[in-house]
Amino acid sequence: MHHDQLVRYARNISLPEIGEKGQQKLLKSKVLVVGAGGLGSPLLLYLAAAGVGTIGVIDDDRVALSNLQRQIIHETASIGQSKVTSAEDAIHDLNPDVTIIPYEYRLDVLNIDKLIKDYDIVADGCDNFQTRFLVNEYCFKHKRTLVSAAVIGFTGHLYTFKPYLGQPHPCYQCIYPELPASGATESCSQSGVLGSIAGQMGTWQATEIIKELLGIGTSISGQMIIIDALSASVRKIKVNRSSDCLCCAQEGK
Repeated sequence: MHHDQLVRYARNISLPEIGEKGQQKLLKSKVLVVGAGGLGSPLLLYLAAAGVGTIGVIDDDRVALSNLQRQIIHETASIGQSKVTSAEDAIHDLNPDVTIIPYEYRLDVLNIDKLIKDYDIVADGCDNFQTRFLVNEYCFKHKRTLVSAAVIGFTGHLYTFKPYLGQPHPCYQCIYPELPASGATESCSQSGVLGSIAGQMGTWQATEIIKELLGIGTSISGQMIIIDALSASVRKIKVNRSSDCLCCAQEGK
């Protein structure tokens, strides 16, 4: 690392769990972030600040005024701009060390194969079950760790999935076996979401991704973290791998 990098990442390097070797590993790492919204915004900023060397971000949406209450990577001047372009500009301003790869389209079965296999870890910050199921399936297929979060109202959920390791590691579909019926769930536009809880969960996602990239600390694979901001409570629930999971049943096929 050159002098400016040693200064920029000095507080990371001072941590015995990271050190200079760990920082060099972060600089060589590649993370794909699905969604540049309420979760993706703080996640992208903290991954970039930590020095994750290559960050891909996929989102087909454009910045709207109603996004700015929680999507802190975007500015008022960015309204109408594509979210991935806005995110790319913000990350470049924060840390020019980082290579940001914007994908201005929706993730689907036609492009997900190539995208996921190009990255070390995938972070799911999307806002719909169809995309979550798709990301889960292809992370399992390509043996990529998936760090996922969700927020609604004052509540946040956080997971790390590594089902390719076999038992006892579950996948997303072990917890949610089927797509909810149309209209069965509310979006944040319908029920609302506190911006700071999205920030809290996106930041926690970044921490879990850094841990997984460096192999430090305790992985939360096999657990679900639930935050209730109104009661200031955090719960950790054990999640088992399901013998009936249609995704995990594909193992070895």
